Amino acid sequence: MAGVRLESVGKTYPGGVRAVDGVSLDISDGEFIVLVGPSGCGKSTTLRMIAGLESITDGDIFIGDRRVNDVAARDRDIAMVFQDYALYPHMSVGRNLSFGLLRRRRHASRIKAVFSSSYRGASRKERLDIQSRVNEAAVVLGLEDLLDRRPRELSGGQRQRVALGRAIVRDPSVFLLDEPLSNLDAKLRGEMRTELRRLHRQLGATMVHVTHDQEEAMTLGDRLLVMKDGVVQQGGPPAQLYEQPANRFVASFIGTPEMNFIEGVIEDGLMFKADGEVRIQLPKDRWPSLSVGQQITLGIRPEHLELASDGDAMFTGEADVVEQLGDRTDVILANDHRRMTARIASGSGLREGDSASLRADLSQAHVFAVDDGENRIATK
Repeated sequence: MAGVRLESVGKTYPGGVRAVDGVSLDISDGEFIVLVGPSGCGKSTTLRMIAGLESITDGDIFIGDRRVNDVAARDRDIAMVFQDYALYPHMSVGRNLSFGLLRRRRHASRIKAVFSSSYRGASRKERLDIQSRVNEAAVVLGLEDLLDRRPRELSGGQRQRVALGRAIVRDPSVFLLDEPLSNLDAKLRGEMRTELRRLHRQLGATMVHVTHDQEEAMTLGDRLLVMKDGVVQQGGPPAQLYEQPANRFVASFIGTPEMNFIEGVIEDGLMFKADGEVRIQLPKDRWPSLSVGQQITLGIRPEHLELASDGDAMFTGEADVVEQLGDRTDVILANDHRRMTARIASGSGLREGDSASLRADLSQAHVFAVDDGENRIATK
């Protein structure tokens, strides 16, 4: 295995379109990194540059200690898993698993040797080595009973495991995964997330995973990089990005349902005032840098709101949407000025059309500057 290092890597397409802008990243050997962001943010382009499938405009990429800017993809000792599986439909699972390894060894003409001892194109040692790798990958991924099947005879989750197995048999320095779970249904995505985490622990492999699904990113990555418009907005462990988002964009992207935002101004005594008669007394010792007249955005996650009586409410509205989710209920309250989403305990009896009020746990709230890139204002 090997680490990966990007130093001010950028990509500009003809016409001046800047897809990736100065990305620097140091991935440790054996680390699981997830690049996450909305469509068009540059995450897949970054992954393809690491793979050598996309040229870079500026900067340097290292795999281990080797600078690979001008190294062909086939010589970078990486394995890539795509979202469309890219399996050969006419080959069995076993031959799909072995094919890439044979091609890499430049023995494409010897594919039949994997399962035919009478084929004379490969040595017995080579044949046994390939069979051993295929069998080991099949055991790791639970495919040992499926080696003779064709891809069309497999479920979506099984096909994805075959695609992963094809990467495993190559024993690469780095695994690159380009939205490999996006074609699966919700249940299978959950199962495959667990499978990927287990696989990472078992192999101790360096993995770089791309996804637009922030829940997938949070559950998989040792570290996340949130991207927007080709620029890394913040990197760090999942809990850090959730608890200490660098700016409003990261705060809005990480967490489900999305964080609530209220724009307003600071008045005397650290009173926050916003349109719609919203008046919230902020803890005086939490944001000592705030000043009277300062324009800010207050951010409150749905899980930090709860139903309240009118006397201690920060927001009152009509229940526009009530989603019963078993152990919890997601509620969207609306009035003439704004909508607020709250995640509350089930059993409240709240129904769509009912009037309700909310109060916030301000010890968990966030404050963002209206200017200065909407960066988060640090607490004391």
